[in-house]
Amino acid sequence: MKLYFKYLIFLLFIFGGLYSCSIAKHIPEDERLYTGAELNIVSDSIIKNEAGLRKELESVLLPEPNSKFLGMYLGLYYHYKNQNGKPGFINRWLYKKLGEKPVYQSDVETFEVQDLLLNRLENRGFFYSRASSEFEESEKKASALYTVDVPRPYRMETYQLDSLPAPIYKEIDSLVKESPLSKGMRFDLNKMKLERLRIDSNLKERGYYNFNESFLIFEADTNRYDNKSFDLFLKLKKAVPSKSIVPYKISKINVYADYNTTDSIPSEIIRYKDKNYLEEDMFFKPKYLDPFITLEEGQFYNPETSRNTARRLSTIGAYKYVNIQYKEVDTLATDDLGLLEANIYLSPLNKRAFSAELQVVNKSNSFTGPALALTYSNRNVFGGGETYNTTLKVGYEAQIGGGKQSGDSSFELGLKNELIFPRVIFPIKINDDFFEYSIPKTKTSLSLDFQDRRKLYTLISGTALFGYVWDANRYVTHQINPISVSYTDLMKTTPEFELILDDNPFLKRSFEQQFISGLTYSFTYNEMVDQQKTHQKFLNFMLDVAGNSISLFGKDQGPDAPKTFLGMEYAQYAKADLDLRYHFNFGKEQTIAARVFGGYGMAYGNSDIIPFVKQYYAGGPYSIRAFRIRSLGPGTYNPEEDPNNTSENFFDKTGNIILEANVEYRFPIVSFLKGAVFADAGNIWNSKENPTFGGKDKFTKNFINELGMGAGVGLRVDIQSFVIRFDLAAPFHDPSLKKGERFNFDVSNPILNFAIGYPF
Repeated sequence: MKLYFKYLIFLLFIFGGLYSCSIAKHIPEDERLYTGAELNIVSDSIIKNEAGLRKELESVLLPEPNSKFLGMYLGLYYHYKNQNGKPGFINRWLYKKLGEKPVYQSDVETFEVQDLLLNRLENRGFFYSRASSEFEESEKKASALYTVDVPRPYRMETYQLDSLPAPIYKEIDSLVKESPLSKGMRFDLNKMKLERLRIDSNLKERGYYNFNESFLIFEADTNRYDNKSFDLFLKLKKAVPSKSIVPYKISKINVYADYNTTDSIPSEIIRYKDKNYLEEDMFFKPKYLDPFITLEEGQFYNPETSRNTARRLSTIGAYKYVNIQYKEVDTLATDDLGLLEANIYLSPLNKRAFSAELQVVNKSNSFTGPALALTYSNRNVFGGGETYNTTLKVGYEAQIGGGKQSGDSSFELGLKNELIFPRVIFPIKINDDFFEYSIPKTKTSLSLDFQDRRKLYTLISGTALFGYVWDANRYVTHQINPISVSYTDLMKTTPEFELILDDNPFLKRSFEQQFISGLTYSFTYNEMVDQQKTHQKFLNFMLDVAGNSISLFGKDQGPDAPKTFLGMEYAQYAKADLDLRYHFNFGKEQTIAARVFGGYGMAYGNSDIIPFVKQYYAGGPYSIRAFRIRSLGPGTYNPEEDPNNTSENFFDKTGNIILEANVEYRFPIVSFLKGAVFADAGNIWNSKENPTFGGKDKFTKNFINELGMGAGVGLRVDIQSFVIRFDLAAPFHDPSLKKGERFNFDVSNPILNFAIGYPF
């Protein structure tokens, strides 16, 4: 390995030399290649936040030199190659993707750069600065050195408001007193611009509908001081329109609940809670629509209230467009108050819709394959924004990789009915003001699924849910299902599957708990919604508790037998997961993504093991990609070394404890093709050892040495956020091997993962 590394370094030096020679011969005789600029700051005093000042000054050191990779000018190289008479297809393609025109010394306008440097320094209070420049030249290259002499800056003594007319003087005066601009602050033009925006935003929230930050102007007065100090005055510009300095109130609210631009304005008006509802055939009942509207008659204009109303109305799911417009009302009122008429135009979606979707399904049970989902939707079912969906799904799935084994294909047929209410359905009345950001939705669903897993079993399951989901703010979402009931029945099993269950009594017990009734809660904090954000964080906490309430009605079957409900054994457990993610976005479409996931489940009461469908697994395209799905762990267990493992392949390895960590570097390749380099680590364990695993599955303080680890590369086809992903990974630490043999980067046996969407 060390020898290969030495060869690689040697080749890089050889290629670097060849690139340098091939570039140098193309540089014209009377030119030098520009290699960049350096900045030297000379000051007679300590500069506060000199790093920030340097960063801003360096941003004007133009032009940018040609980019380099490992010391090589690849973009410049392919530019020169393309200048040949017949560059060839590959060179033309590389030039199109990587090529850069050369930047020469003659392209650098040093005097213009010096002016820009002085301008930036003056904007930061460093008046009477000086700038100079010189070139450092070699035979074929040149760089620039800029020097700025920075004197002591001007600092603010007072910040005050000049005389203004009423009523806006009182408002701005209170805002100036709360200003972040403080005594001793260095003169800073950017901070003054932010101050104008702050005042304008606050005035808008206080009703100043026609105000604009450009109406404000700052003046600095140094006449009173001889020590580089100044007084800062805030004024209004001359000839500011009179209507811009008075607040506005909402005099009337008109709601067009069934608006169509081609229709005439409805003549019928329904007055409800001080709002006018205009609709021909009562499309949306005012009593259900009104809680979503936070605008009120007599309320001062506030753009935040308007945005909040638009957002809440958009979440109903019945409207295609939400448009709020304001109209100034001509009145004979006093000059210190204006009136607005608010018109809310709501354009509904089609009431009924039918959709067909061809899906590529990748499930946690290691099955991958196509599925056809047919969905019928009926919106605004009862005139209150309710949505009814019924979905029929047919799928055939097959396990890829890992060789042939029993149960390697599955046929699935499912039917799901869902009714969503855009409000809280609860026995006790909840005040509409309790949920400021958005009104919770009440979701109910009934689903039935049939699965035929070849040569193993036929399974039928039914699920009923009743719960709520709501956004607390832009980033936080809560979801709680106080009623979550599911029933699973193994209708038919094969002798081969019975043998697998006989080999593992714990697995058999996990299938016997057919009835699950409990509560689930999910908390999500998601900054991924801000796609332009450099640092993005994500947190999801999931709590699943089952069997507590139903245990009150459980029927005793004897001292050593579990209780039953309606003749069915029910599960009793508690389970908690924590998923943490971080994305660092830099460069052009480049991201470092990291994830840590942990979970713990505890069976108690009526259960001695968590139901199979609730247990954790490790390995696969959304987990540790160097191991096949459900093949990693638990602990250090290795089925090939187990003499008691009589089945053809150990069935779906699971546990009640999981720890995982992933890191991935994502980068663009060309157009919709993206690449990745990644590393994963993790495993599953049992808190109570399963005799089938010979104690190797139990979680201990030595868990760090029992992590499965792998690394690999990925290719992703990303077309408008629809991602098809291929990840090739190999393990470099396999906990199932003997100590001393676990660290081995087995690149000769990689695992190819195929999935839809990014892993995290």
